Amino acid sequence: MHRGNMAQLTGQLLETLGPKGIVRDEGQLESMTKPWRDKWTSEPALVVQPATTSEVQSVVRICRELGFPIVPQGGNTGVTGAALCREGGTEVLLSLRRMNRIRELDVDDDMLIAEAGCVLNDVKDAAAEVGRLFPLSLGAQGSCMIGGNIATNAGGINALRYGPMRNMVAGLEVVTADGDVWSSLKLLRKDNSGYDLKQLFIGSEGTLGVITAATLKLSMLPARSATAIVAVKSPVEAISWFRKVREAFGGQLTACELIERICIDVTARRIPGIVDPLPTKYPWYVLLEVDSLDPDAELEGRLGSLFEQAYDAGVVLDGAIASSSAQAQALWHLRESIGEAHRHEGVSFKHDISVPVSKVPAFIAEAQHRLSELYPGIRSFAFGHIGDGNIHFNPVQAEGEPAESWAGKLADINRVTHDITVKLGGSITAEHGVGQLRRSELVHYKSPLEIQMMQSIKNVLDPAGLFNPGKLLL
Repeated sequence: MHRGNMAQLTGQLLETLGPKGIVRDEGQLESMTKPWRDKWTSEPALVVQPATTSEVQSVVRICRELGFPIVPQGGNTGVTGAALCREGGTEVLLSLRRMNRIRELDVDDDMLIAEAGCVLNDVKDAAAEVGRLFPLSLGAQGSCMIGGNIATNAGGINALRYGPMRNMVAGLEVVTADGDVWSSLKLLRKDNSGYDLKQLFIGSEGTLGVITAATLKLSMLPARSATAIVAVKSPVEAISWFRKVREAFGGQLTACELIERICIDVTARRIPGIVDPLPTKYPWYVLLEVDSLDPDAELEGRLGSLFEQAYDAGVVLDGAIASSSAQAQALWHLRESIGEAHRHEGVSFKHDISVPVSKVPAFIAEAQHRLSELYPGIRSFAFGHIGDGNIHFNPVQAEGEPAESWAGKLADINRVTHDITVKLGGSITAEHGVGQLRRSELVHYKSPLEIQMMQSIKNVLDPAGLFNPGKLLL
């Protein structure tokens, strides 16, 4: 698409946005162009940060006229390269960081309107101040932003109860490829007046338009919660334990996480302050949280009774219930630190798969067996949201071997892992999205009709290929 010249682009954008709208500071540029985990190379022609929706409109119109593609970006915390420019310096990186205002918070309707650059933690804090909960919970919530959460349909640990981001969005404001603004920022829970257009943009990874604001659904803030971790022999017993807790607590079960032993070993070794949750080491663990609106709810006692029954039945091997908020926070800090620790362990092969919950044990067993058979020494590294079937299956190279001998195995390991996933009725990505990382895999596993339908939507909403080329679709 690129056909303009840099001097003209820079001049027009500087005149429109002012000096604050063009990013030149080296520290800022690094934070916007360097991925936190993988080694994507990002070379934008220019980095801009508009402060208002009208300024985003101006950026879109100028870039469209001069032929510079646009890559929208929030907090740059993604793991698929979706919010990074490609090599060559022909794309404009549009950061939403300055659009960080909460426009409205309505307690009667339990809605909050936030701009795309609002940090997730700030939205959660604003809701908590009025006794409400914005339930999206991610390890990166101190830096990820609402626009990026929506564009990737983020999931997180609370998706078991509240669903992914798609379930939390009531309306959107989007700048289209023509530079127009489409808005559905109403405080409505129900609207059946035609196509639900916002769903096209949720999970679209910036390929259809620039999300500038959203109406978010709030929930009641729990008055009491309890966190427990149990040890189990295998994922089979983990599923049994999950079912027992779900049957006992129903919708009060907020999160349920599976953790393989190696994840704890690596995290304790790589992250200061992490301690083993139990005095003895076990093969697998399940970390969960239940909560209640009743401040007098006896959550710990009920969990303890369930544990005793499961222990007597041989389902669980050991366990602990957090006796304070500090202990609960330490357990969740362990879980949230796994991804950071993992990236220091050498060459790894990251998968964000989902299968039916009942198939999680079969997936892990078959994937572990097949990969160890094909790649001797490869270390299984599995953790994730067992309650909704989303497992981060991220095997690591053999310990002590040179990274060079493992670096070229990604495509083959992907194919083995994803073949097993799809055979079991699963998806090759559950919450991280496609980006640059899984484009070729998407084409391999989706039907030609699905790809054709997705491409048709792209052609209608972005016929010139202005938004985020090279991501999601080939």
